[in-house]
Amino acid sequence: MQNLNELNEKIASIKQEILDNADALKSSRSVYECRKTFLDSKKGKIGQLMKEMRNIPNDQKADFGKAVNAAKEWAGQFFDELDEKLKAEEQKLRYESEKIDISMPAMRTRYGNLHPITTVRNQLTDIFASMGFSVYEGTEIEKDYYNFTALNTPQDHPARDMQDTFYLSPEFLLRTQTSAGQIHVMESQKPPIKIISPGKVFRSDDDATHSPMFSQMEGLVVDEGITLCDLKGMLDLFVKQIFGENTTTRLRPSYFPFTEPSVEVDVSCFQCGGQGCRLCKGTGWIEVLGAGVVNKKVLENCGIDSERYSGFAFGLGLERIAMLKYGINNIKLLFESDLRVLDQIDD
Repeated sequence: MQNLNELNEKIASIKQEILDNADALKSSRSVYECRKTFLDSKKGKIGQLMKEMRNIPNDQKADFGKAVNAAKEWAGQFFDELDEKLKAEEQKLRYESEKIDISMPAMRTRYGNLHPITTVRNQLTDIFASMGFSVYEGTEIEKDYYNFTALNTPQDHPARDMQDTFYLSPEFLLRTQTSAGQIHVMESQKPPIKIISPGKVFRSDDDATHSPMFSQMEGLVVDEGITLCDLKGMLDLFVKQIFGENTTTRLRPSYFPFTEPSVEVDVSCFQCGGQGCRLCKGTGWIEVLGAGVVNKKVLENCGIDSERYSGFAFGLGLERIAMLKYGINNIKLLFESDLRVLDQIDD
């Protein structure tokens, strides 16, 4: 049997070990871990002492039990006081780190802006909506029929080549123009029709002013007695609202399979007032979109009486309008989300 004095010495040794370890405890978490080492009921060093009870003479068991319980009570109180002290220090440090000096200048709050293309799209949509246009958004994957055939594009037209169009199969492709949406509308609605069709389009083209993916907005008006003069009047109103009151338009003859006659639309340079500058390359005019009177074959492909109804259509690139409006010289800047560029635009 063990001597009671030896076991008392063991208890004293444990107490001293606790005191020696106390200096290394710097947080309430470390106090918790140390407490478990000594006071855990199964594996703690003080808890293990109770297993020695079987080695103590019967007449000394009561004294030994009291000694172990006293050690357990002392250790518990010691750890509680140390834990409370460290928690108070931790809280003080946290308060110091979170303290706000109300005399310091406030931090600048950064506000996000809409992307230039989104801004231009919203502006154009609002302008055309004020003229009575409704919005139709088609699908980015189209059938060859809607993207080309129904728009009077010949089978041997260069636009159908693999070098210009992203084909998914012989029948399906990524639309190259939002004009395909006009066919869907004319097939499902009877005149009068007055819609714009914005969205992403895809072409195999890539340089400083072209991108394989870009945004277009097509417009279509079909009714009785629609002429090129109606198109000119609508465009004059449009450019004044987007580029300024002093902006005017001019029409130059062009060719598109789905319009006849077809025109390229220029606007007077809104930077130099038509006097000639770097933006307009000294001409006083800037090309902005293509348009024309809807080809009778396109109307007939959609089941519309071309003798009774006529119409005009126009298409513009949103990136081109954004580049002109905000002075951006490379289309890739619109796709890189460079804050140095976007921070300059707050329209």
